[in-house]
Amino acid sequence: MAGHSKWANIQHRKGRQDAARSKLFSKLSKEITVAAKMGDPDPDKNPRLRLAVKEAKSNSVPKDVIERAIKKSQAGDGEDYEEIRYEGYGPNGVAVIVEAMTDNRNRTASNVRSTFSKNGGNLGETGSVGFMFDRKGEVIYPASAGDADTIFEAAIEAGAEDVESSEDGHIIWCADTDLNEVSSALEAALGESESTKLVWKPTTTTELGLEDMQRLMKLVEALEDDDDVQRVTTNFEATDEVMAQL
Repeated sequence: MAGHSKWANIQHRKGRQDAARSKLFSKLSKEITVAAKMGDPDPDKNPRLRLAVKEAKSNSVPKDVIERAIKKSQAGDGEDYEEIRYEGYGPNGVAVIVEAMTDNRNRTASNVRSTFSKNGGNLGETGSVGFMFDRKGEVIYPASAGDADTIFEAAIEAGAEDVESSEDGHIIWCADTDLNEVSSALEAALGESESTKLVWKPTTTTELGLEDMQRLMKLVEALEDDDDVQRVTTNFEATDEVMAQL
């Protein structure tokens, strides 16, 4: 399909290749603990927890690590994490959304602000770039799951809004509030997904050249290296030539 979300696909592949395994497991475990603490510790009765466990499994987090994260939420002496969203600008004005979970708001704000300034970016006010994104549910299936028509049919039947298919795979979009139901229906029709999560999907993109892309990647990696940061989303666009040189 024309206009395939290159940013999402690159971000997805990058996460698999570059994230330190232990750090990734830690971030996914934290999401499970928070989700379980906010609702029922049974994933079947807690949609957010179900999605957190599903995403952890898709990233090969061991079963015992997942169970330990759920138990931690019931211990009563675990940390109380606060969810915070930061918004700012990277090279050439590219929009950046940083989602964090922290037990110390001041520490996290200071670290995120410092990381932006050290890497050529600027931390903005809440809402400064959020209007350039929509909150969406994203379900990713590999190309081997079926051809474009088969996936599109299954997705629409499941209640999804749109599908973007390419040789790299299929990205299925749905309303953020429908992700749990849509992903369950897709699982019944197509089997386990490669990834299922809530994301910020850009409504407008900023095209970057090679030098700005290199600077952006440096900023994103520095932000992702912070233990309090759960995920980083940008609205970059780049040509195939630029991506090939990275």
